[in-house]
Amino acid sequence: MAKGHTIRNSILLFMTACIWGLAFVSQSKGMESMGPFTFNGVRSLLGAAAVLPLVLMQIHREKREGKIAETDRSGKPAGGIKGIKFILAGGLFCGLAFTAGTTLQQIGIIYTTVGKAGFITTLYIIFVPILGIFLKKKVSYVVWIGAVMAAVGLYLLCMEEKFSLKPGDTLIMLCALVFSLHIMIIDHFTPKVAGVYLSCIQLFVCGVVSLIFALLLEAPSLLQLKEGLGSLLYAGIMSCGVGYTLQIVGQKGMHPAIASLILSMESVVATVSAFFAYKLGFLKTDQSMTGRQIAGCAIVLAAVLLVQMPVKHREKSE
Repeated sequence: MAKGHTIRNSILLFMTACIWGLAFVSQSKGMESMGPFTFNGVRSLLGAAAVLPLVLMQIHREKREGKIAETDRSGKPAGGIKGIKFILAGGLFCGLAFTAGTTLQQIGIIYTTVGKAGFITTLYIIFVPILGIFLKKKVSYVVWIGAVMAAVGLYLLCMEEKFSLKPGDTLIMLCALVFSLHIMIIDHFTPKVAGVYLSCIQLFVCGVVSLIFALLLEAPSLLQLKEGLGSLLYAGIMSCGVGYTLQIVGQKGMHPAIASLILSMESVVATVSAFFAYKLGFLKTDQSMTGRQIAGCAIVLAAVLLVQMPVKHREKSE
């Protein structure tokens, strides 16, 4: 992967982490007026609707460039039924993994603390390189060092109490594993599928599945949607529509272990943004950062910078 593309994709993934980190307040606020399946379903469909114009632009561009009219070895159009099936399969697998991960997280967080849930969720930075071993994706020792550093930093940042496993923590751990699979699925499909296709289908699948469970297990109403409209709009358009599209596009050609490290900056952004929001008067609850949290932020940032620096060595290892 060219150095210019690596820098560009790293920036896209960091932008994703910023959007997700800033969405924390909106997601928490939205859950006050509706159930988790209702919130997930509506915000995902809003995200899919936001990405749809990009999908139409991509189709138009491919038609103009003649890509859809190209033929494969059998003489069939490359963008024909076979291509559509591959795109749909990628979106379906991404969507199911995304739905499972967000559902496990939201249910699990009911039975544990926010700080612990945040730390355990970001353990995908360790799970991704482990999964990469089984999928024959080589990981250099520099990336392993970065992953361990990030895990330590996130522990200092998120954990304020003594670590002990509770029933909800198991669900969050499963959530981290599912998000690791989600990152690997994206890594598998992005070399062959335009990112906007995967993003739109993924969000549509999550929206439909979540709303089915919402109708079965919750009692969604227009009043709930009205009360949580602001949160739904940000979480849907920005966190889902923009954020997950940037993730998919940014991951293309990027080693999944390095991508997961950059995405883990979400926790740092969430903590720092909450601190400034409190200082500026947007949040009433005290969001002051302790020395321990500042150290955690610094370690995570150092880990992300570490895996970006030794480019030549890393390319040989991958």
